[in-house]
Amino acid sequence: MATSPEQLPSPSGLPGMVWIPGGSFRMGSDHHYPEEAPAHDVNVEGFWMDVHTVTNEQFAAFVAATGYSTVCEQEPEPAFYPGANPALLVPGSAVFQKPRRLVTPNDWPSWWAYTPGACWYHPEGPESNILGREQHPVVHVTYEDALAYARWAEKDLPTEAEWERAARGMLSGAEFCWGDEQAPEGALMANYWQGSFPWQNLVLDGFEGSAPVGSFPPNDFGLYDMAGNVWEWTQTHYTARHVAPATSACCAPENPRGAKHEGFEFIPRSFARRVLKGGSFLCAQNYCYRYRPAARIPETVDTSTCHIGFRCVVRPG
Repeated sequence: MATSPEQLPSPSGLPGMVWIPGGSFRMGSDHHYPEEAPAHDVNVEGFWMDVHTVTNEQFAAFVAATGYSTVCEQEPEPAFYPGANPALLVPGSAVFQKPRRLVTPNDWPSWWAYTPGACWYHPEGPESNILGREQHPVVHVTYEDALAYARWAEKDLPTEAEWERAARGMLSGAEFCWGDEQAPEGALMANYWQGSFPWQNLVLDGFEGSAPVGSFPPNDFGLYDMAGNVWEWTQTHYTARHVAPATSACCAPENPRGAKHEGFEFIPRSFARRVLKGGSFLCAQNYCYRYRPAARIPETVDTSTCHIGFRCVVRPG
């Protein structure tokens, strides 16, 4: 008897992955941010996905094996950042700094700081380290860094459609990865901001920043942290809205990857944008209500921050 997709084991030598069955699902939302619309049917083939985001421990193994240096550890190319303050054209990354006073959520310079020396193993700057955070998601990784790890691991980054299919599990059309109620019976199901962002964090979920992977219940595919904790890179090129809905399920697009820029390979890193999914520990109900499967934002591929990570997939064949 042939093995059904649901029974396929993890690929040999690649533990820590689960099978995501293919099929058609409803992607996007017509009820929140405009870039999530229109809701539409999409087809994806089955694939394996990491059960959690890549951790500091896993990324350290990659660096030890390859000697890889992340983008934010390198000197920025001044030609890619015209008009930038020369003092900031040094290796570093963006770090969140909670304001000590009430500020409005659109006053982002008051809570984001480009921090020289910040990188995946110095997440808050050169005086910090990842001791005791080996099982936290690796952060301060650009799209290029995530792709380099994936290729080393003989994996790939998911498309936006694959990621959303996996995050939704069997709950087609649900508001969250776990259903329609944000905190069922009062239980917080993901690591996101409680309180008034960006100055008041009530820490009701127990985590001021990132949490160790697997700190919250998995979805019904067995995937952890598909909401909150850290944003996750996908390989899909960002467009301001989804494609128009198909007129019937038979005509639903096959795993769309977005509109690639003409001559993309010649565009500076600082202009090319990919889709991030999942939200992060900095997402709040009053700001960036995006710890939902349909949510999406663009990010330039050279960007690294303290709340962006990734996970990988493997496709059959």
